[in-house]
Amino acid sequence: MCVFVTGGAGFIGGNFVLDWLAQSDELVVNIDKLTYAGNLQTLASLQGDDRHVFVQADIADFERIAELLRTHQPRALINFAAESHVDRSIHGPGEFIQTNVVGTFNLLEACRGYWSELPAAQRAGFRFLHVSTDEVYGSLTADAPAFTEGHRYEPNSPYSASKAASDHLVRAWHHTYGLPVLTTHCSNNYGPYHFPEKLIPLVILRALAGEALPIYGDGQQVRDWLYVKDHCSAIRRVLEQGQVGETYNVGGWNEKSNLEVVHTLCDLLDEQRPRADGRSYREQIRFVQDRPGHDRRYAIDASRLERELGWRPQETFASGLQQTVTWYLHNTAWIEGVTSGSYRQWLAQQY
Repeated sequence: MCVFVTGGAGFIGGNFVLDWLAQSDELVVNIDKLTYAGNLQTLASLQGDDRHVFVQADIADFERIAELLRTHQPRALINFAAESHVDRSIHGPGEFIQTNVVGTFNLLEACRGYWSELPAAQRAGFRFLHVSTDEVYGSLTADAPAFTEGHRYEPNSPYSASKAASDHLVRAWHHTYGLPVLTTHCSNNYGPYHFPEKLIPLVILRALAGEALPIYGDGQQVRDWLYVKDHCSAIRRVLEQGQVGETYNVGGWNEKSNLEVVHTLCDLLDEQRPRADGRSYREQIRFVQDRPGHDRRYAIDASRLERELGWRPQETFASGLQQTVTWYLHNTAWIEGVTSGSYRQWLAQQY
């Protein structure tokens, strides 16, 4: 028995692989293209572990994926592989269409071929779990109820549109071909091993470097924040008990404005790594021009997941953020390994 994890060298996928093998001896075949956001250093603790097989491959490579399925015979595939940064999708949407839409199509087709040839019992037990985002639902006003699984799709960025398209493909492959699928929609993740283009790691590293902390617009964009290890536990629960063909929202019940998040990060750094001059990191905050089409608010209603599958996040925003800051302060080697010249060029272009 084994499971396939695609995108398993990325932030959420890497955390999932580590979390899975901390609790199970079931083999993980980890497939990742190793783009800029894929980092094998995240998986360094698994070196020499026979339960982990890493394969560098593109999910858009149908023949390679089909060959891997035939060779390893997984009981499930969990698809984390995606281009995921909204800012990058605005500058270069083509890669997002290729990975998120074409790549998901090829995964579905490869899995359909593999699944259709399985013995009846294995066919019944196979699952294709597609990890998506709350951004497919669009933007909420300040007083609107949180996104439920039945919320209308209204994607507003190339990234969210490409993920919405992949969700529709997954749904169609279930209804047309009977492929046993599950879909999850998560809110903003944070935690260890997060590539520092996203808000929380970006602020931590720039603060420590004495650089400006850029905040889009007025900083009042609201997001629901989910600690990555809580997300991993939700994925496991859905894989084990989720109803085939259904979708489940995964949220942290932590709505915070971007400015509030940055203020909290500055305060934690003031405590754990004070500036040499004794002043607060808040003084480094700078407001910059808002990005095009910036969604104002996301909020996830994860009550279905709690009601039907008994899942609820274990971390509060305070406890999760405390652990995150501590991790970044104590893992400088990992940080130096991912903040390459191309990353610095991206920062210069974006901010």
